[in-house]
Amino acid sequence: MQAAVVTVGDELLAGDTQNTNATWLCKQLTERGVTVERVTTLPDRIGDIARVVNEYHAEYDAVIVTGGLGPTHDDVTMDAVAAAFGRSLERNEEAEVWLETNGGYSAKDLVDGTTDLPAGARMLPNDEGVAPGAVLGSVYVLPGVPREMKAMFDRVADEFTGEQTHVRFVHTSEPESSLIERFQAVQSTFDVTVGSYPGDHVRIKLAGGDEDTVESAAAWLEERVDIFEEA
Repeated sequence: MQAAVVTVGDELLAGDTQNTNATWLCKQLTERGVTVERVTTLPDRIGDIARVVNEYHAEYDAVIVTGGLGPTHDDVTMDAVAAAFGRSLERNEEAEVWLETNGGYSAKDLVDGTTDLPAGARMLPNDEGVAPGAVLGSVYVLPGVPREMKAMFDRVADEFTGEQTHVRFVHTSEPESSLIERFQAVQSTFDVTVGSYPGDHVRIKLAGGDEDTVESAAAWLEERVDIFEEA
């Protein structure tokens, strides 16, 4: 399964809010064997969101959109997703019943538009908040508040599956530029992919579908690099 993650919010683009949702979602998806192909951050503009959702829905197996849910003036994500599918927004009775039964809200307590979802969408209850999420085709629309987003993702996590990837890290004190030939050698010897991440030392990431192969590649590499020792 290949997926794209779309985070929505002017505050993300302005740097006012850290985009922790994207990092968390990518980690969850990767652990389930899903390959994340795109992470895109968009402003609170219906046209931009609708265009990207439409494009990614055609290209990837699943799209997760997070942020911009609710009845306030800048919460336009549901409108945009509805537009991407050529649907209208309509009051979702299932969401109203769920909020009344589980949240203690009656319809008259809710701000107009709180339970509006694209026509034909599957409603996702919000266990940590009010605004419901939705699934339309292979597009999953989740809240932007991290605790709400995480709780809602947990409800649909089993719908995201793929081939399990095993990962091992090798830590070396050598500069990244000196390791290129050994990266090429380990990839030609073992069926693994190699990534390298410099910092106070270089972290070498080995990943593959077979755990024994990944372990063997790590052992092979550890014998051929200067292992980083923490002070």
